[in-house]
Amino acid sequence: MPLPTVYITRLLPAPIMAALRERYRLVTEPAEGAIPTLEELRTGFAEADAVICMLSDSVNADLLSHTTKLKIVANYAVGYNNIDLAAAKARGIVVTNTPDVLTDATADLAWALMLSVARRVVEGDRLVRSGTWRGWGPTQLLGTDLAGKTLGIIGMGRIGQAVAQRAQGFRMRILYESRRSVMPPQGVAWEHRPLDQLLAEADFVSLHVPLTESTRHLIGARELSRMKPTAILINTTRGPVVDEEALVAALKTGVIAGAGLDVYEQEPLLHPGLVELPNVVLLPHVGSGTLETRIRMGKICLENIEAVLNGRPAPNRIN
Repeated sequence: MPLPTVYITRLLPAPIMAALRERYRLVTEPAEGAIPTLEELRTGFAEADAVICMLSDSVNADLLSHTTKLKIVANYAVGYNNIDLAAAKARGIVVTNTPDVLTDATADLAWALMLSVARRVVEGDRLVRSGTWRGWGPTQLLGTDLAGKTLGIIGMGRIGQAVAQRAQGFRMRILYESRRSVMPPQGVAWEHRPLDQLLAEADFVSLHVPLTESTRHLIGARELSRMKPTAILINTTRGPVVDEEALVAALKTGVIAGAGLDVYEQEPLLHPGLVELPNVVLLPHVGSGTLETRIRMGKICLENIEAVLNGRPAPNRIN
């Protein structure tokens, strides 16, 4: 029996690639750093029994119309706003994601951004590397404390709760805005607030909502104006949740003190003026970027593909 055919849009960690090569025939061998063209995507989708795609791949109705035998699209991400679920369902194609496995990695990165912005870590690194640092000074690169401050979390799902749990070590007060109430760990108090009130009270605001029509530009000029001038905004969820033009203006004029971003509205493009701002830390969408997490994500994709190609329900079906 010939091996089923799998198309992968990007190179995955070595253990996952080895498992794929052993079990399936690959449409193409993805190269390090290579981004497929639209024509390559159409060819891959047309030839494959299963596809592993990335959040950056737009799996729309036109792309799916080129499929002939495709049974499953395994999204190598938790979010799936890049996939036209209705078009996939209409063609009988299962869509899956990789939930649960990147909670800790993304929560850790949100904290890395909070600490980096608050303590001006990137500015300090640049100063030392520049060769112009003249030694310790009492007013040099003064940042802000995290301990004892108020952290506002917008979106209290798995990642939001993981961020809140890490705040215990900093003795922070936790406010949250979410579609549903959540139960904090025993002995810990998390306080629900309407969005405007949370923005007004929080010293740090961390975003953890999915990208939907209702969350697009959830944070715009109006919301930024309600934050403290000393507040710091962190976004590790989806770029379009923040109006980047409004954010640049707010950072330039002191409406808020700083921001830490791992995602962008027109990724990988940045809004003009963002790069030049010293009070923002910019990362290249590495929220789940640990070797352990990326391997676990690949294993989930493999489990879903194996199930569907063998006539079983996919463990992580989303459509």
